[in-house]
Amino acid sequence: MKLFPTIQLKFKLFNSKNDSIERLSRRTEYAEKMTSAFTDKSFRGVVKDDEFRIISSEIGKGAFCVMTGKIENETGYVKVEINSAFKKMLSFILALPLIGLIVNTIQKPEDFIVLVLVMFGQLLIIRFLMIGLAFKFMSSRSLNKLRDTLDIEYFN
Repeated sequence: MKLFPTIQLKFKLFNSKNDSIERLSRRTEYAEKMTSAFTDKSFRGVVKDDEFRIISSEIGKGAFCVMTGKIENETGYVKVEINSAFKKMLSFILALPLIGLIVNTIQKPEDFIVLVLVMFGQLLIIRFLMIGLAFKFMSSRSLNKLRDTLDIEYFN
């Protein structure tokens, strides 16, 4: 089980490679740092030659997922992962049940078994409900926007 989910997809281009890269470049605001900002473009990030590293331009939600990919002749691939700033924040949230276990074990050592079970339950809820569902919804929004921009079809 991975701590943070990722998605790797291959896609097929309906247009030429140059048209797709040009379209993505026009709809991407250049930004080295993957942060949200108000813009009229669909994405923020870097598009160099046939490679890209972009985020959706939606304020608050768009920076959660980073899309890294490469466009080849008639195909390409994209990898979607959680932004490193969000990974640090989510790691802290995942550490909270462990901290709670340590503090409660010091206070009431006789409840250790129950506290361990509660900690594992909290970790599973955080990982699969909070992080998993957030990633699923945010990545699908970002991938749909990328599909519309590049005019592509995903396959695996």
